[in-house]
Amino acid sequence: MISRRHFISILFASCFAIISWFNFVPSAIAMGGKLPTVDQAAPEFTLPTNTGDGSISLADFRGKWVVIYFYPKDFTSGCTIEARRFQQDLPKYIEKNTQIIGVSADDVDSHAEFCDSEGLKFPLLADTNGAVSKAYGSWMSFISVRHSFIIDPQGVLRETFVKVNPSIHSREVLARLEELQAA
Repeated sequence: MISRRHFISILFASCFAIISWFNFVPSAIAMGGKLPTVDQAAPEFTLPTNTGDGSISLADFRGKWVVIYFYPKDFTSGCTIEARRFQQDLPKYIEKNTQIIGVSADDVDSHAEFCDSEGLKFPLLADTNGAVSKAYGSWMSFISVRHSFIIDPQGVLRETFVKVNPSIHSREVLARLEELQAA
């Protein structure tokens, strides 16, 4: 028996996949979202988290590298694969003084269920009104678009990823992070 939440997630993912298949999904830029500029201060944010610690702000991570990834929906296939890959590589990110943060429009209860279900040990933030996703050019109607960003320890945006393949994305981010840290 699947829960109503999982059924809705599966239904949503199916509809999104069909729309994507026909290539009718415009990019976030075409939807009016503008990506933040690389080598400029990353947009600040404060959002509630699934961890029970209240809210998390970008400023909380000064002195650390941050990978913030936006994704459409908890429990959908691509989002689950992407989250699993970040979790699998989490020790490598920790070695590199890097915090992983996931963001979607799902609420904190959904995030908590998703983290429990998948064993995720990094925070997922609830951007239920899309304000942060919009600030990062990662919003489309009512969901976050699959974009990722690397932010340096001073809060400066260093890399943007917009055409993300969930299966290999964490490896791509790690490789770019290594290059940035070596520079």
